[in-house]
Amino acid sequence: MSTDDFLARFGSPGQRQPDPVAAAQQAMRNPLPARFYKEAGVIERDGLHHVALDGRTARTPARKPLAVSSRSVAEALAAEWQAQEQTIDPAAMPLTRLVNSALDGVADQDAAVRAEIVRYAGSDAICYRAGEPEALVERQNAVWQPILSAVEGLIGARFLLAEGIVFVAQPQTTLDAVAGRLAKISGPVALAGAHNVMTLTGSTILMLALANGLIDAEATWTAAHLDEDYQIEVWGQDEEAAERRALRRREFDAAVLLLKEG
Repeated sequence: MSTDDFLARFGSPGQRQPDPVAAAQQAMRNPLPARFYKEAGVIERDGLHHVALDGRTARTPARKPLAVSSRSVAEALAAEWQAQEQTIDPAAMPLTRLVNSALDGVADQDAAVRAEIVRYAGSDAICYRAGEPEALVERQNAVWQPILSAVEGLIGARFLLAEGIVFVAQPQTTLDAVAGRLAKISGPVALAGAHNVMTLTGSTILMLALANGLIDAEATWTAAHLDEDYQIEVWGQDEEAAERRALRRREFDAAVLLLKEG
């Protein structure tokens, strides 16, 4: 799920976004807005770090201040705005789009976002293992199993594994344990980061491992793309797929920053 899809799902009731495909088509028809400011920076006010455009606080689509508690996140946001040239291209601003979704949507729909993260744990990607070929089976076991075991130790519950695509329901006690650990991720900005890490990797387990320092961002990305990388080794990768993956990685990096620093 991209940050645009995330805002479409969790935007505030009065600020719901249109269908992502329709929105993309409309964006292609509409010219990008011209850059209207000279300098993007950070100012501290009321205990928050505000993104400032020529000294004035930037605003989200719902007209809320674009302000966060973390200075490092605010500086990264300001860098996105500063990097815009003659026009402002939201597609080149994944962190801004994700923070906008956090402030305009997640803040008012905390329970719904958390419930979706827990639901993902019920069919987590790394619980579904290949039966063949042997090389892929061995790679999944070598990379995924230590992460899964570490998260099971963290939450004090076990996940059930499946072979292939046949659905296996996870025990309710395991999902409750996931929800309990997820409760330690506080605030809409960090929660938005957690949600996007989960959707971009297909795994609540990987998100929890990353959030709790069991693995780093690179290991998370590698584990999430284990099957894809195996297929690339066998069949090669086309240019369009590589471009899509690069875009997803930029969104992933933005989500990781919010998860860890938000």
